[in-house]
Amino acid sequence: FNIYMMYDKPFKSNKKYSVAFGGGLGTSNIFFDNHTVVGIKSAANTLTFTHLDSTANHFAKTKLSFINLQIPVELRYYSNPANPGKSWKFAVGAKAGLMINAYTKSKNYEDRYGNSIYGKTYIEKESNKRFFNTTDVSLTGRVGYGIFSLHTAYQFNGIIRDGYGPIINKFSIGFTISGL
Repeated sequence: FNIYMMYDKPFKSNKKYSVAFGGGLGTSNIFFDNHTVVGIKSAANTLTFTHLDSTANHFAKTKLSFINLQIPVELRYYSNPANPGKSWKFAVGAKAGLMINAYTKSKNYEDRYGNSIYGKTYIEKESNKRFFNTTDVSLTGRVGYGIFSLHTAYQFNGIIRDGYGPIINKFSIGFTISGL
C-alpha cells in the first residue's frame, strides 16, 4: 500500500504535459512459505533465509515488511487535459525514500504435523534495519484512463545492503486510484 500527495504543474507551452512532485508513505511485503525463517535479528554478519525441514516446528505464514517515507517525481501526459476524468494518462518518474522500519511478522506457530502450538492467532514480530538499505531509489511508470491506472516500480539500489546477503531488487506491479 502506498499513499502520496502530489502537486501537478502543467507546462505552459503544452497543457498535455506536466511535472508532478510530492511526498508520501510507501509499504511493501515479501511473503515466504511456511518453512522459511528470516534471520532479521541474527547476530551473524549476513541476513539468513533458513528453510526448515518438514520435521521442525515452524510458522504457518511469514512476511518481511518495509515502511518508507518517499518523495516521488513524475513527468505526466494527459490525452485530454481539459477533462482529466475522461483522459488517457501516462507517467514516468522516480521516487526516493528513507526507510522508517523493517520487520518480520510470523503467524501461527505449528508443530511438524501442522497442529497449532500457541493458537492460530499467535503472532511474532521482529524489527531490525541493520541488514537493509535505508534508502529506496526506484523508477516508476503508470498508464490509465480516468482515475484508474496500472503502475509499476523497480528499486534499482537493492533491498539488502552490500555484503549482508543476496542481491534482491524490488519490482512491483499494482492498481492505482488517483487524479493522474
